[in-house]
Amino acid sequence: MARKNLLEGLADMPDENAGAPNYPMRGAGRSLVRSLDELAKQAEKFLEGEAVVDLDPDVVEASFVKDRLSEDDDDFRALVEAIRARGQDTPILVRPHAKIDGRYQVVFGHRRLRAARELGRNVRAVVKSIDDRTHVIAQGQENSARADLTFIERALFAGRLEELGYDREVIATALAANAASISKMISVMDRISPEVVRAIGPAPGIGRERWVELSLLAGKASNAADIAKVMDEDEFSRLPSDKRFEALYTALNKSARPVRKTQAAAGKVKWQPLDKAVQAEMKNDGKAFSLSMKAKNAGRFGEFLSSRLDALYEQFLAEESK
Repeated sequence: MARKNLLEGLADMPDENAGAPNYPMRGAGRSLVRSLDELAKQAEKFLEGEAVVDLDPDVVEASFVKDRLSEDDDDFRALVEAIRARGQDTPILVRPHAKIDGRYQVVFGHRRLRAARELGRNVRAVVKSIDDRTHVIAQGQENSARADLTFIERALFAGRLEELGYDREVIATALAANAASISKMISVMDRISPEVVRAIGPAPGIGRERWVELSLLAGKASNAADIAKVMDEDEFSRLPSDKRFEALYTALNKSARPVRKTQAAAGKVKWQPLDKAVQAEMKNDGKAFSLSMKAKNAGRFGEFLSSRLDALYEQFLAEESK
């Protein structure tokens, strides 16, 4: 059976106060990782057949959730030069501003918007009236499709969405990640402050496990003074982002050995669908993962998941190989 388009139905949404949100992706199975190729096609399909208008970049505001730590990098400079040479190939997505007539808020395409502003030209855009939930899902999925956000940028985005009150299913849908990945992202942001993350920057060469190790060190109250000392050094701000990460990690990891992840308390994540017919609790201590369910549909849903473990594990291996 063909999968339903993740972005199908995001337009023409009812008002947020009109009842249950009409965003797709319900259930734990649908929160699993999607391939980047599939997400890219969905983002493109969302714009297909829509009227494209030219907007003055000055009437378009940034998204209410920032998803990038670095603004001026080599990729952005290359984008500016490409648009200068051949124009803007793909429109951005914006929505009408909720409070100011004649103004808009960008959903995705932030760098294309900045490039148009820098070049002094209009930006090609599709305008759709969508609610906040749809906004963050579309923004996150488009970025996942482009595959150019680093782990810590994705974690910062996930942490900000949780602060804004979005549940784990919405966050998982927005980032095209499973519940365990989202839990790890948010646990990193719980232990390491956004100020420290912004000081380090996107760190494109640093993967998930290194950030987990740094967060375990940064989460210790006894290391607060050392963190401040490293970040106050003049040399720190002049280092490339990856080197800033290494400088802080080295200063905190006095043993010069990988940090044992067992220092972190076992994380519990609870999940419940909109119909509340299943209540699930997941526990992950780094060495063991357990899932328990109760309520009306727990038994049947458990059998449903069990019968598909082979296929789900194949999906997991395929994603890990990327």
